[in-house]
Amino acid sequence: MVHMDDLHHPHPSRYAHHPRGLRGMDHRIGAALRACGADPRVARAARTLSWAGEHGALWLAAGLAGAAVDGPRRGAWLRGTALTAGAHVVSMGVKRVVRRPRPAHVEPLVGTVGRHSFPSSHATSAAAAAVAFGALGAHAVPPLAAAVCLSRVVAGVHHPSDVAAGAVLGALTVRLGARWMRGGAA
Repeated sequence: MVHMDDLHHPHPSRYAHHPRGLRGMDHRIGAALRACGADPRVARAARTLSWAGEHGALWLAAGLAGAAVDGPRRGAWLRGTALTAGAHVVSMGVKRVVRRPRPAHVEPLVGTVGRHSFPSSHATSAAAAAVAFGALGAHAVPPLAAAVCLSRVVAGVHHPSDVAAGAVLGALTVRLGARWMRGGAA
């Protein structure tokens, strides 16, 4: 139901606790996952994964390490790393346009660099790395990337839809650059 006041003074958080619809589902899933952080071991893991994924640092380090040890495919590793970094930069740009606030219904476990939450840049760079480095045979990257994505909701700093959108953006970025990554023309 739309209230007359909303026509003149819309307030996006007015329906933040609405039990139905996508926003309600996002809220309920986020709150349930954040509740898992009440376990100190889960909270510690979420904090560690969030810290490691900050600014895509974990993935940049993984890509550079892959380039250092896999000489025959060094170029592919470096291009995959560049695509991962590029996806992260794109997500930060989208975040500045969308300007969705971080979840206010849960207490966060970690601090954040910015106030905006959509899409999750951690999820964007994690999914980009999972696709790029997974294609190069780094089979440990996709499950670690999934853990980083999940950690952002457990840490209470992203809505599940922020993480899903970030993951799609990251995977799509690498898929669009796959030919270039393999060494072909763009």
